[in-house]
Amino acid sequence: MTTCPVCRADHIGSLMRPKALRDAHKAHAAGRMSDADFAKAQDDAVRGAIAMQEAAGLGAVTDGEFRRRSWFAGFVDAVQGLTHKDTEFNFMEEGEAAISVPVPHAEAPIRRTKGITTHELAFAQKVAKAPVKITMPAPSVIHFFRGPDGIDKSVYPDIEKFWTDLVAVYRAEIAELGKMGLKYLQLDDVPPALLCDVKIQQRIAQWGWDWQKLLDKYIWANNEVLRDLPKGMTAGIHLCRGNFRGHWIGSGGYEPVAEKFFGQVNANAFLLEYDSERAGDFRPLRHLPKEKCVVLGLVSSKTPELESGADLRRRIDDAAKFVDFQRLAISPQCGFGTTVGGAPMTEDDQKKKLELVSWVARAVWG
Repeated sequence: MTTCPVCRADHIGSLMRPKALRDAHKAHAAGRMSDADFAKAQDDAVRGAIAMQEAAGLGAVTDGEFRRRSWFAGFVDAVQGLTHKDTEFNFMEEGEAAISVPVPHAEAPIRRTKGITTHELAFAQKVAKAPVKITMPAPSVIHFFRGPDGIDKSVYPDIEKFWTDLVAVYRAEIAELGKMGLKYLQLDDVPPALLCDVKIQQRIAQWGWDWQKLLDKYIWANNEVLRDLPKGMTAGIHLCRGNFRGHWIGSGGYEPVAEKFFGQVNANAFLLEYDSERAGDFRPLRHLPKEKCVVLGLVSSKTPELESGADLRRRIDDAAKFVDFQRLAISPQCGFGTTVGGAPMTEDDQKKKLELVSWVARAVWG
């Protein structure tokens, strides 16, 4: 068992891109900026992001996912055989599932032909004083969002071959990250949280999918990916219900999946969305095995309003009724910059929220 939690003041990974980086994205896409100048703009932005996180007092830092177009696009862009197509699960706006985004699609045999996040780690390690965390979409993300049409059946007539190839990509990448000295890996696993939503359960049943069997498969995939985890590396699994510029996909507490997912996934930590009533209460945490820990995502990355420190401390006390106090930590509920478009707030709002996470962690755990 590696150190768990890695830190008391954590965050999920992505940060809002500063204006200079957004402008560089546009200029590069339009052909007005060279690859070398764009890489320098990314490097400069990452340096600033790491400095901001360390000044805020976070116990682990990321590169803000600044080298990616979205939280999972870096993986899709780097892995041979994957591309993007429209999702079957739109984000909610004014009570309607109205916002479509491109999601992973398997169009050819899946192969790792180069590093996926290794370049992110190499640069961050040169800059950061705090431990560096690397995030990747979990295997379920590559499978779920287009339903049965997410995998070209002429390429993978046998779905098990798809899983074999996909798992091999992750295992090779994680092994390389371990050789580079990564101590903290996070898999972002949205679909298992969405399976808690009765409407989504009903929808995938229309495709012939059994949500409980699907959950079993996603647990298996996570465990295959994390098998032979490099020595000294902590593995965390982040669960949320979708986050696109403050919008979400599903609702429902963790109870339908908690006993299996918390009990059977061989991760050290679970980083859980808990910033709104849509995530339910803390009772599902009673299923957490005693050797595992929870990072409570109590601070919203969807709205600019700053939470009350006193309220956050009370909520940690409530969670401690189900999980030992020393196995808890705090973070925002999701990333702030899951896409280049960011969140409906300012960079100053983001900074204040990260500082609040650190303040509460110090106040609660010392």
